[in-house]
Amino acid sequence: MTKLILATLFCCLSTLFTDAQTNLPQVEMVSSGTKTSLRGLSVVNDRVVWVSGSKGTIGKSTDGGKTWKWLQVKGFEDRDFRDIEAFDASTALIMAVSSPAYILKTINGGDTWKAVYVNSDSAMFLDAMDFWNEDAGIVIGDPINGKIFIARTFDGGDSWKEVPQAFKPTAEKGEALFAASGTNIRPLDRDEAVFVTGGTVSKIYIRDGATKLPLLQGKETTGANSIAVIKNKKKNGGSNLMVVGGDFNNPESDSLNCFYSTNHGKTWKAPKTPPHGYRSCVEYLSKNQAITCGITGVDYTFDGGNTWKLISKEGFNTCRIAKNGSAIFLAGSNGRIAKIIVPQKKTKSKL
Repeated sequence: MTKLILATLFCCLSTLFTDAQTNLPQVEMVSSGTKTSLRGLSVVNDRVVWVSGSKGTIGKSTDGGKTWKWLQVKGFEDRDFRDIEAFDASTALIMAVSSPAYILKTINGGDTWKAVYVNSDSAMFLDAMDFWNEDAGIVIGDPINGKIFIARTFDGGDSWKEVPQAFKPTAEKGEALFAASGTNIRPLDRDEAVFVTGGTVSKIYIRDGATKLPLLQGKETTGANSIAVIKNKKKNGGSNLMVVGGDFNNPESDSLNCFYSTNHGKTWKAPKTPPHGYRSCVEYLSKNQAITCGITGVDYTFDGGNTWKLISKEGFNTCRIAKNGSAIFLAGSNGRIAKIIVPQKKTKSKL
């Protein structure tokens, strides 16, 4: 009887594992051919999606990616908008990275844009921004005079105030941030953020502390590119964290390109099967599911980051799930935009 129970249990577990392996998400292309490299992506809900990229280009869909409206921001045709944060079909902010660095805002769907932040320091290079809600946000940039640049907004991006120099984190020599996907900084809890760095040194900054990551590092092109955060209700309000990166100049290598933590970043685990190459963005879909993308393809995990399966060899820079909804999009070079189609769970008939 015991052997029969064990055999049945083994069979059930094998079936569940097989289903997880075979019922993988699919990558469905929804737009391509626009001559821009897209690194900014904001999925407001299942219908409203914004993207931003090179040559001052902005794209927007209000029908879940079926059709797209493209525009170039007047006066910024030669700028690279590496990140975008949208709140609805009318309101969004975009970030022009290099000096003079700009943050622009629209409240009329992209028809006109207003400069809400300008910094002409020759060393300025903004990397990413994120928001806790429609009022409170943060933007982060490469170190200036050894201090990582940070500015905050509390009025929906209408105005920004730089963090005092004494409160900015000190970067090591060769340590910087990558403006690869707009996801190297994320809200951690109600009023704090977490961010990751790369280069010759790769660290994670949580609250007032910085910890060296086990990711590949040591060169200008190595280190962390993206961090994802999801609340862990069983860990007393803590979070599960996941970081990806690698070496941009060796995109096929999967050496030390992904680590995950189930205890708020106190300790890190390496995947048994890592993502298939350098990765520039990672996004939790649920506690156990996540996707990551890079110039060599898209990977998916169903077990919290321990095992990754390549689901597409199409290259993308960034991936995001809807803030209010379930839609998942990717964006990359040559105006490529895709949607992740997650297979529906099979339900047993009651008959």
